[in-house]
Amino acid sequence: MAPTSTPQTPFGRVLTAMVTPFTADGALDLDGAQRLATHLVDAGNDGLVINGTTGESPTTSDAEKTDLVRAVLEAVDDRAHVVAGVGTNDTHHSIELARAAEKAGAHGLLIVTPYYNKPPQEGLYRHFTAIADAAELPVMLYDIPGRSGVPINTETLVRLAEHPRIVANKDAKGDLGRASWAIARSGLAWYSGDDMLNLPLLSVGAVGFVSVVGHVVTPELRALVEAYTTGDVQKATEIHQKLLPVYTGMFRTQGVMTTKAALALQGLPAGPLRAPMVELAPEEIEQLKIDLAAGGVQL
Repeated sequence: MAPTSTPQTPFGRVLTAMVTPFTADGALDLDGAQRLATHLVDAGNDGLVINGTTGESPTTSDAEKTDLVRAVLEAVDDRAHVVAGVGTNDTHHSIELARAAEKAGAHGLLIVTPYYNKPPQEGLYRHFTAIADAAELPVMLYDIPGRSGVPINTETLVRLAEHPRIVANKDAKGDLGRASWAIARSGLAWYSGDDMLNLPLLSVGAVGFVSVVGHVVTPELRALVEAYTTGDVQKATEIHQKLLPVYTGMFRTQGVMTTKAALALQGLPAGPLRAPMVELAPEEIEQLKIDLAAGGVQL
C-alpha cells in the first residue's frame, strides 16, 4: 500500500480519476493504461481511481474492468493506491464487481450512489453496507446527486460511517454547508470530487481530492494541498486562482471528453471515446487550448 496512507488520509491526498484509454478501433488499451498510470503516479498522485465516471465505466464490460485493475496494479505496484469503481444501480452486480476487484488486487473500492432508480435513504444504506460486507477492502462512497438523482443525506452518511470498512466519501454534492455537517458528524475522510471546490472543501475539513484535472495539473494540486495543510493559506489561494481557467475549461462539457482531448494534445494515451460520448468539436478543442494555457498548462 502506498506510504501516504493514514487513518485520516486512507487513500492519500491527491488522486486522479483516470480515463480508460482505448485503441483506435475502440478496444481496451491496456498498454496505454499502464503508461498513463505510470505518468500520473510519477507526476505526484497518491492514488488512481479507475473504472469510474471519467473511466467510462458505463461502457466497459466486467471483464474489461478487471483487466484494467490488474494492468494498472502491475504498472504502479505499491507506489499508489489503486481504487476500483464498482458502483452500479444493482446491488448484486456491484457486489460481484467488488469481489472481482478485490481478487484482482485493488487497494480500495469506490461506490457511487445508485443512479436512475432513485432508492430511498434506507435503500442507499443497505446497498452500500451490502457491498462493503462483500469484500475486505476499504470503501470510499461517492455522493454525486447531479448524476445519480439522489443525495446521500447526512444522517445516512453518519450511519454508514459506523461500518468498519466505509472510511471515506468523495463529495460532488456542491454544498459546503451540508459537507461541513457531514464531515463533523461522520468522521469520514472527505475527498473533494468537484475540482472547483478543492480549496473550499479543504477549508471545512476535507483531506484531499479525487480529481479530473489531475490528468494535467497534478503537481499544482499537490502544491495546493501541501500549502494548505502546512498553514500557508495565501499560497494555496494563489494556486487555486491560477487553476481557475483549467477548472473551467475541463468542465465546459463532459469531463471525460475534455480530458481525453487534453491528453491527446500532450501526446499521452487516451484514444477515442465510446458512444454515447463523442469527441470534442474543433472549436471546442481550440477553446480548451486557450483555457489550459491560461492556467499554465504546457501543450
